[in-house]
Amino acid sequence: MPVLLPTTLVGSYTQPDWLIDRAKLGGRFPPRVRARELWRVAPEWLEQAQDDATLLAIHDQEQAGVDILSDGEARRESYSNRFATALEGVDIDNPGVALDRSGHPNPVPRIVGKIRRMHSVQVRDIEFLRAHTDRQIKITVPGPFTMAQQAQNDFYKSEEEMAYDYAAAVNEEIKDLFATGADVVQIDEPYLQARSEKAREYGVRTLNRALEGVTGTTAVHICFGYAAIIHERPAGYSFLAELEDCLADQISVETAQSNLDCAILEKLPSKTIMLGVLDLSTQDIESPELVAQRIRRALPHVAAERLVIAPDCGLKYLPRDVAYGKMKAMVDGARIVRAELSR
Repeated sequence: MPVLLPTTLVGSYTQPDWLIDRAKLGGRFPPRVRARELWRVAPEWLEQAQDDATLLAIHDQEQAGVDILSDGEARRESYSNRFATALEGVDIDNPGVALDRSGHPNPVPRIVGKIRRMHSVQVRDIEFLRAHTDRQIKITVPGPFTMAQQAQNDFYKSEEEMAYDYAAAVNEEIKDLFATGADVVQIDEPYLQARSEKAREYGVRTLNRALEGVTGTTAVHICFGYAAIIHERPAGYSFLAELEDCLADQISVETAQSNLDCAILEKLPSKTIMLGVLDLSTQDIESPELVAQRIRRALPHVAAERLVIAPDCGLKYLPRDVAYGKMKAMVDGARIVRAELSR
């Protein structure tokens, strides 16, 4: 039987200090090009170390009682750069420059030819995760609209054309991930919110190209940025209701830090809502009852059967004990509301 109010991560879990230089990681904006200097482990041992860190992420999620497990994204320097720099048409030796969502210039992939996926990027990740847990599993891929915003276009006639080829590459990856055993594949599209005017022009169309012909449960994550880096939150989304027209089954929505008015969720009547209930701007660990209150706020607007409980965003920038504590509070808070609904 499906679990009511299942819990999951948005994607990332904290990476161990012995694996990655967390001070360097937290002292910069998320890398768009490769940032191998962040790893503490020599290249010849890095994959083995990343596997071990993934096992820790799996263990922590299972111990906390999470229902749908991610691999914690332990192998990534950022949510997008590993996939974005593995594609044909990208000059990774001579990066370009683009403004990040805070308005600062950042080194980015420079597009010098037609974007194509040359090989699977994350299939081994899902194979490893599937081999080490019997729970449902999910994996995330960066979205085509977001990758187009994080690139310097020196080849295509238009940014939209570039985004559409990114979408074709993501589509191939998603199909391989489902064929390998993923239960949920999530597309990370934070720039739909950050660049909402452009998103209204071609964001949903591009997203639907990435999901074309896909069979399996799909999710889209949009957000206001990592709370450790982007500190201010608007009162509401500038791009959300538009996702009712996308092909994804689930939409991830932050509600905790911004204290979002959950009435906006009524604009997504056909979607399952991945409800963000953990405030990642603070290292204070929520009580299960506070998490339960945040879940209850959504229930007048979304049936419980259409809710998945999650953090606002990734747990990547939190210390491991804090990340685990918040995750456990999320699970326990969901259990409180689940028990209330089953009476």
